[in-house]
Amino acid sequence: MKTLIKTGLLIVIVSFIISACTKKFEELNTDPNRPKEITPGVMLGQMQYRIVNNSISAARNFTHELMQVDAPRSSPGGGGLHRYVVNPGAGVWNSFYSSITDIEDIYKIASGLKENNYEAIALVYKCWAYSILTDLYGDVPYSQATKATEGIVQPAFDKQKDIYVQLLKDLDTANSLFNTTKALTYGGDLVYNANSVSGSTSPGIVKWKKFCNSLKLRLLLRISRRSSEVNVNEQINAILSDPAKYPVFTSTSDDAIFRYPGTFPYFNPYYNARQLDWRDGTYFTKFFVDKMNADNDPRRVPWFTTVTVGGVNVYQGIESGYPTTTEYLVGKNSSYNDGLKTSPLVGVMMTYAELEFLKAELALKGFVTGKTPKQHYEAGITASMTQWGVNLPAGYLTQAGVAYDAAATPEQQLEKIMLQKYYAYFFVDYQAWFEKRRTGYPILPRGSGIPAENKFPVRVPYPTYLQSLNPVNLAAAVSSMGGDNSDIKVWWNQ
Repeated sequence: MKTLIKTGLLIVIVSFIISACTKKFEELNTDPNRPKEITPGVMLGQMQYRIVNNSISAARNFTHELMQVDAPRSSPGGGGLHRYVVNPGAGVWNSFYSSITDIEDIYKIASGLKENNYEAIALVYKCWAYSILTDLYGDVPYSQATKATEGIVQPAFDKQKDIYVQLLKDLDTANSLFNTTKALTYGGDLVYNANSVSGSTSPGIVKWKKFCNSLKLRLLLRISRRSSEVNVNEQINAILSDPAKYPVFTSTSDDAIFRYPGTFPYFNPYYNARQLDWRDGTYFTKFFVDKMNADNDPRRVPWFTTVTVGGVNVYQGIESGYPTTTEYLVGKNSSYNDGLKTSPLVGVMMTYAELEFLKAELALKGFVTGKTPKQHYEAGITASMTQWGVNLPAGYLTQAGVAYDAAATPEQQLEKIMLQKYYAYFFVDYQAWFEKRRTGYPILPRGSGIPAENKFPVRVPYPTYLQSLNPVNLAAAVSSMGGDNSDIKVWWNQ
């Protein structure tokens, strides 16, 4: 009997201890540093980091080769972007749609909390990301995208025109939502650090508003050929004529750049790149280097490595689109400076330099920008130098090859503007290619190894896996666009 009593008492004591421990288990195992609820600030910085990593990877791995910024050291198979062979692209499609899901979540959470500034930032990112997607592929899933939780796993493809019309509306909405007197309640902004107020103004939110309207000008100019279908000129004039309501970039301090802090986990994505991958397999092209050499361009210092030729350190490039039998020796031509691997400056989305070149073109077309095309052109060059931390050399803007000739034909002036804009697009996603498609500039030499039948590509074909995952809607989009290859022009380019 005593044994049974002792046993029963022991069971009660153990049960009490277990019960007590269980009640405190959640408290003891809760990380005090972990957010207790999901706020837009928790998600924002991580999304900003991931999405810009994808965009600059696109610049390095796609645009730079296609647009003759660089070329592979050897390319024996007959393909390659430098020979105008564009394969179906899934990289940015996958990564951007994943990030857009996060952007939509940030917007929804912010809306529930009545946090207008987060809503506006989410809309700016959404418009930036979708503009890149639609300019790459043409018609893409938009109105039904990222709605898997609602049961839509095979979204329809929206027409590019409809997407653009909505993007422009969303940027207007974002512009009206921004409250420049209020900082971000939950912080998290790693682009403009809009997490504080100075006096009665949040400098970071002011810059976000400038990015919003600068991006809208980019998109309006992009579709200017279709101005008869969308009120492009009216919207451009509205921005240019009312800087108080529609502020845009006014200096390089406004640049939309994710400046890598170099602290865990926000390192420059090229930080650990092997020398083989970073520079031994790729060299800058003659087209890109020779112009900068002729102009004594100081951006060569942060961008290029030097090679020794005849005992002298020089910047030297290779041909693009060369024959399959050509192979360049390791270390004999200029490649990417190792400083770019840790640079905080490569996470570019849009810059003041681009805006000045954009305004130069608008002024050339007769829009009232407040300055002449020449003034905007020179401001764009100067801004790009400042952006990359170099000084504009004395006499740079007046030397042959750089000097702006206001007496030249409008087409010659446009060519001059676009060539300098091309250099200012270093590490900026696909924009140099998009603008080449829109304007025809810069004029790129055609390599002798490019097969005669290969045309300069004007589009990326859809990812092949869509043929099994979303076949009906893919087929409808392909039929609507007239095909699915790199020769099919998107709506704004027709």
